[in-house]
Amino acid sequence: MGTDRKDEGPLDALIRSLAGLPGLGPRSARRIALHLLASKTEVMAPFMAALAQAAESVHTCRSCGNLDFSDICRICRDERRSRQTLCVVAGVADLWALERTGAYKGRYHVLGGVLSALDGVGPDDLRIASLLQKVKDEGIQELILALSATVDGQATAHYLMDRLPAGALKVTRLAHGIPVGGELDHLDDGTIVTALKSRAAL
Repeated sequence: MGTDRKDEGPLDALIRSLAGLPGLGPRSARRIALHLLASKTEVMAPFMAALAQAAESVHTCRSCGNLDFSDICRICRDERRSRQTLCVVAGVADLWALERTGAYKGRYHVLGGVLSALDGVGPDDLRIASLLQKVKDEGIQELILALSATVDGQATAHYLMDRLPAGALKVTRLAHGIPVGGELDHLDDGTIVTALKSRAAL
């Protein structure tokens, strides 16, 4: 029988909060909690300060959906980046994975997820309308659909293809090196670079 939340102490609450983070289970959460409490000055205090600063200072970019310290992120503000190429990703982790390689010099658009009937995620839950408006208004010449090779990722790509304007817009997708069922954030840099360079028209 689990502990009633109203009866749990601060340590139980800390472990439960940590266990709720992606990739952490109860055992990992207990180890982290013990480490934090054993090093309050050296580890816990700076960690709490970093969390508080991030919560206060990090914003979602109004243009692309990236995370940064200003309303318009550094990537969108960079005049050296191509304004004609737009790379569509599901989440910020995917954007960071592509940026890590240094192989892409255009701009991004973060959808905020992928379509998923099972999870109840529909078009209105994603930043699809703003993407279509951006393509219409900003003279985008190439749209790279850098979505994971999962069923939901590919379904989202097909949905976007059906709604993008026909004509001069070139639509490509990541190609070689992306395994079926693979997630961008879990791939090595070389694989992502190969996929970017080998992208193919849809």
